[in-house]
Amino acid sequence: EISEAYSVLSDKDQRAEYDQMRAMGPGARGGFGGGQGGGFPGGFQGGNFGGNGFEDVFANLFGGGGGGFGGPRGPQRGQDLTTTQTLDFIDGVKGTTIKLSLRAGAEPTTIKIPAGVTDGQKIKIAGKGNPSPNGGSAGDLIITVTVKSHPVFTRDGNNIRVVVPITFAEAVLGATIQVPTLGGEPVKLKVAPGTPNGRVLRVKGRGVVTTKAEGDLLATVEIAVPSHVSDKAKKALEEFDGFLPDEDPRADLLLRAGLL
Repeated sequence: EISEAYSVLSDKDQRAEYDQMRAMGPGARGGFGGGQGGGFPGGFQGGNFGGNGFEDVFANLFGGGGGGFGGPRGPQRGQDLTTTQTLDFIDGVKGTTIKLSLRAGAEPTTIKIPAGVTDGQKIKIAGKGNPSPNGGSAGDLIITVTVKSHPVFTRDGNNIRVVVPITFAEAVLGATIQVPTLGGEPVKLKVAPGTPNGRVLRVKGRGVVTTKAEGDLLATVEIAVPSHVSDKAKKALEEFDGFLPDEDPRADLLLRAGLL
């Protein structure tokens, strides 16, 4: 029966007759294809599928249930609801609670946003979508999160990065500096004497903290070069330069670049 059913569906004319009878429902009997046979293989009457078992075969092929073409389906799942929510940088890192009005006239729904969400991430809240039209389960609520940028901090996975300016003297002599954190309270970091520009200082556990991971705060040192200096400061720098070893920091630069 399955082989013959596939033969019917693969023949253009026979498939057209089958589709017509399927549209008319289980009450359509006979009259197709000129009476007996109806042009279908196996000699069954056009439209009288139920008596020969083809109705069940076709129903299985099309995913329908038994008991006639176009029979009632089971409960259908409700459609999903989609929305976009914009969060401040801190709320994206630490998590927050928001209220959404999902339907006109309905009470706002409280939604918990977990810590560590990233820009563009989708959050699925099961069962908060549209209700089923016929007693099935409700759809889901899908929230696409947009996270605003921060003037000081940036995300690097679960780590938080911040650029910290230091003076030339602090880089040469060393210093203890204050660095801002997401918690509001700054932390003190030691800058070692001779710290180069771009060195990264790490503060453990001060990044993004989730149920699965804990990030760090990464402070990148940036030596601030003054755009204007007094004549007295220039003279002091020239004297300072005279005390430095007579070395050219770019001596082997061309050699390492393969130009010599």
